[in-house]
Amino acid sequence: MDIENRLEPFEVFAIKYAEHRRTAASNFLGGDPHDGPMPMDYFIWVAKNSAGTWVIDTGFNAETAVERGRKLIRCPAQSLALLQIDSDLVENVIVTHLHYDHIGNFNLFPSARYHLQDQEMVFATGRHMAHKCAHEAYNLEDVLGMVRQVYKGRVDFHDGDKTLAPGLSVHLVGGHTMGLQIVRIYTARGWIVLASDASHYYRNFIEDRPFPIVFDVDDMIIGWARMRELADSEQHIVPGHDPEVLRKYPAPSHELQGLICSLHEVPC
Repeated sequence: MDIENRLEPFEVFAIKYAEHRRTAASNFLGGDPHDGPMPMDYFIWVAKNSAGTWVIDTGFNAETAVERGRKLIRCPAQSLALLQIDSDLVENVIVTHLHYDHIGNFNLFPSARYHLQDQEMVFATGRHMAHKCAHEAYNLEDVLGMVRQVYKGRVDFHDGDKTLAPGLSVHLVGGHTMGLQIVRIYTARGWIVLASDASHYYRNFIEDRPFPIVFDVDDMIIGWARMRELADSEQHIVPGHDPEVLRKYPAPSHELQGLICSLHEVPC
């Protein structure tokens, strides 16, 4: 019997919590000769089945939105209530990496254990952070806050690939940061991959054009190949910041159109 036949599929949702008006030149290493509007959406993700609920990343807060010139639509933790999820009760949060837009609000998950790659904590607290080009996408207070969670025994570190639950695993790819991890999830339509910032947009990995915030370009490119290996097809890869995601996937209800979409459903 195939292993998939023994797995309970997850429902997986992308929740938009913020946005940023920008142009294509900001989204590709070396810019874009046909520069034009290319906005960025900010998401957190949820995977749930009868065995449990997993939140992937925690977004940023209102203070950070003002500091960085982003438009906050709704607190990410509060947005979970739209899916009948109480952030106070969430037991597991996967942290794809420690950039400001992926680990802010971690304090709003008081019951959670955080799942992080060893290499991401090494990177965020090590020698590379002496350079602005490496640290400007990190919020120092968030990094310090996660170090405090380590001292409280609330962080589970992973060294590479790790199955966290039947049908759900994390995979170290690096590239964007030293310790970036992607998430592979089994759903009713097959294996999907939440790319997070391994590919901000579809165009990054489809056109072979890296995003400009990158620690190691080679690792980023190799990471795209790894995503393709782990996903059932390119249609099963979900980029981390592309507004196209909300246009491709259906909302769980009419009221949530434009805010939440169902990644376990077949895209348009």
